[in-house]
Amino acid sequence: MSTESKVINCEPLKSLIRSVPDFPKSGILFYDITTLLKDKAGFAELIDAFAQYYIGKQIDLVLGIEARGFIFGPALAYRLNAGFVPVRKPGKLPAETITVKYDLEYGSDSLQIHKDAIAPGQRVIIVDDLLATGGTMQATIDLVKQMGGEVAGIAVAIELDFLKGRNRFPEYDVCSLLHYDD
Repeated sequence: MSTESKVINCEPLKSLIRSVPDFPKSGILFYDITTLLKDKAGFAELIDAFAQYYIGKQIDLVLGIEARGFIFGPALAYRLNAGFVPVRKPGKLPAETITVKYDLEYGSDSLQIHKDAIAPGQRVIIVDDLLATGGTMQATIDLVKQMGGEVAGIAVAIELDFLKGRNRFPEYDVCSLLHYDD
């Protein structure tokens, strides 16, 4: 189900994204979305494209992954008449949480969500700025499943196609607006 059901052409938005070589370390080309975010028309187009993709899919909640999922998530939730739920790094949420640990290339990390954030059966979209290898996204999916929620979709502004993170999610509807092959 990971093929996109609606074709959305956001390629012109690439001109608003700054490429930063050797960040955060040598050999990495970083796609900096802050230049897109400050462009009011570009930011609106991006949110509108996400909303167009998900309107009519009965979404209850939009989950935003810390930190850049927090940028897109509330705006998308508003457009879909859905609630917004933050998925955070440990120690940031004030009430009782559920935690999932996951592996990274260079170690491990954890994510948390409030224990009462998702009711069983609620349909959620998980949103973030970037899909690379898919480790953070998989951890968030694991949190949703633990709570009995249904992942109705994965929404990312940028997908690094060459890392093949999408391949980890063949059972999910993945909406990525901008693609990079290198």
